[in-house]
Amino acid sequence: MTARAAGAAAPVPDPAALADAHERAADLGVDAVSDAVGAALAMFSRMADARTAVEVGTGAGVSAQWLLSGMRHDGVLTTIDVEPEHQRTARTALSAAGIPSARTRLIGGRGLEVLPRLADDAYEMMFVDCGGTDHARYLAEAVRLLRPGGVIVMHGLIEAGSPAPLDTANRSPAAVDAREALRTAAEHDLLLPSLLPLGGGLLCAARV
Repeated sequence: MTARAAGAAAPVPDPAALADAHERAADLGVDAVSDAVGAALAMFSRMADARTAVEVGTGAGVSAQWLLSGMRHDGVLTTIDVEPEHQRTARTALSAAGIPSARTRLIGGRGLEVLPRLADDAYEMMFVDCGGTDHARYLAEAVRLLRPGGVIVMHGLIEAGSPAPLDTANRSPAAVDAREALRTAAEHDLLLPSLLPLGGGLLCAARV
């Protein structure tokens, strides 16, 4: 048996458990990631052979299920959310999905206050889906937190800058933030970025 086979995980979450998590998200008023975005997260975490991953924006646990489905069978996801109710709901949804509690570490707090407390070069995957206008700062944290070959994915940059985040005439805070994040990723020596038109837009970058 190969090392990859030994660490293999299910390719997709359990459909019933995923539907349950989507219902819980709707009850919370949280926008959960689409299946297309989720499949991309599973693909990236699988390609990175992720044993450790960090997520900012737990929500109801939908994206966590996708991330864990692509991670190694013994992988651990650290997921951060400022809303205690979100994390209580996510914990229930993940338990209902049959995911052992040892595979998740839920931390309450704001992402940019919690991330500096995490260890350098300790993660293979990072996912950010928490809105706001600090995406360039999350990129800086990703460079510190990710091992070479790791992947950062940020969701919502196109949607946040709607209708035209790349149009410099659009001076909304969300559009300015999106352009700054895209420019930061493109100019950073240790990031290889790409913008994918999935969901609200995925800014993806490999840590080289």
